[in-house]
Amino acid sequence: MSSVTPTDARRRSPWWVVVGAGTANAVGPPMYLATTGLFVLPIVEETGFSRTTVTGAYSVAAVGMVIGLVIVSRLVDRYAARYILVPSFVLFAASMAAIGLVPPVEAVYFVPCFFVGFFGGGTAIPATRVVVSWFDNNRALAVGIVTGIIGLGAALGPVLAGALIENVGWRQTYGYMALIAGLVSVTMITLFVRGRAEQHVRGRLVQETHVGDRDVSLELPGLTFGQALRTRQFWGIALGLGMVGVVIIGLQVHLVPMMTDRGLSNDQAGRLLVIFGLASLVGRVAGGIVIDRVHGSVVGPIVILAPIAGMFFLEPPFSTAALAVAFIGVAFGIEGDLLALLITRYLGMRNFGQIIGPVQAMFILGSAVGPLLLGLGYDQLGSYDPVIPVLMGVLVVGAVLIATLGRYVYPAVDGFDRLAARDELAAAEVLSGIAESHDVPASSDRPRAQVRS
Repeated sequence: MSSVTPTDARRRSPWWVVVGAGTANAVGPPMYLATTGLFVLPIVEETGFSRTTVTGAYSVAAVGMVIGLVIVSRLVDRYAARYILVPSFVLFAASMAAIGLVPPVEAVYFVPCFFVGFFGGGTAIPATRVVVSWFDNNRALAVGIVTGIIGLGAALGPVLAGALIENVGWRQTYGYMALIAGLVSVTMITLFVRGRAEQHVRGRLVQETHVGDRDVSLELPGLTFGQALRTRQFWGIALGLGMVGVVIIGLQVHLVPMMTDRGLSNDQAGRLLVIFGLASLVGRVAGGIVIDRVHGSVVGPIVILAPIAGMFFLEPPFSTAALAVAFIGVAFGIEGDLLALLITRYLGMRNFGQIIGPVQAMFILGSAVGPLLLGLGYDQLGSYDPVIPVLMGVLVVGAVLIATLGRYVYPAVDGFDRLAARDELAAAEVLSGIAESHDVPASSDRPRAQVRS
């Protein structure tokens, strides 16, 4: 078995994997997306492009990301994470640098924007799969910390980009941001990011390894993508959480004009976005703690319905609106932790990448629907108020879908996190035993497995 690359023999807490994955993605696509608005006026002034053209880069990148997600989802369960992450981040950074080199030709301008999204699609899912491979008892918390670090990067990115644009111009700013993205991400991945018990031959994962005098199976419990598609849980998760994304993203995009219509100043309405972002960061970490301890089909509906209460109080004065937005932001942050957890609990880890990739692609496409619906509603009815009850109804449907998912098919294994940190292959044997003995259709109940420490 000498041709198999063994797992890193150095002992390191799995929480460093969380830090590495979060930091790498904090300087990835979220940073690019969070800073797009700052480049609009400088690019328009220099190139003569319309604002529609410059902001259209977001949509072009989103299309590229959807395609990239679908492709990488077919690879992530077959190849070691670093073999996907390092090339993806390097090519993402190169594409972002290329934006600063484009001539003032609209068709040419969109090309690197597309590839920013396309290669950016290969950065998130492999990192998420690595993190969830190490954690079972604290899985939602680990994912929440990763997304919290990413959110912090998205919040600080505009500060950095704004200072750079003012001092060196928009073209060099993209170059510096690309340099930061490439160096930080590759360093973090190389030092910290590795899947648990990840054995491979020239990057391709193997399903069995030889340790001492025995063979150890690395098979993971879970359904194939085809099997998952035939379960009501897959569609319940995809549609239930997808509906929440449509509503919350729609509210986020239209929050400033909605609140100025209701009497707040532009400055006050803008501050509500900051409150939303900070509240969502709190929600991601706090939600992880809660979701690991309370069943997702109980937490999920409560979180999904919570923004309805917030919508009732989206009115002046500023203090009341701020409280409502904070409430919606916390709920949005918690909802962000649910996707990876629910997929692994109901559909398993065997084909995690193939399952979560298309779902996230649908989420990205759906995120464009919410702002469009609110915009059309306002244009046709002259106010956002008639649209709000529709959004509430959508949230109710989403909550019902999550509430009726049923009992976990793949519940947490007691003591797994401690065992994985101490002996990766022993943890692998536990999971392979579950895969061999207990893989059943997702509609069935399963006994709770235990690890003896």
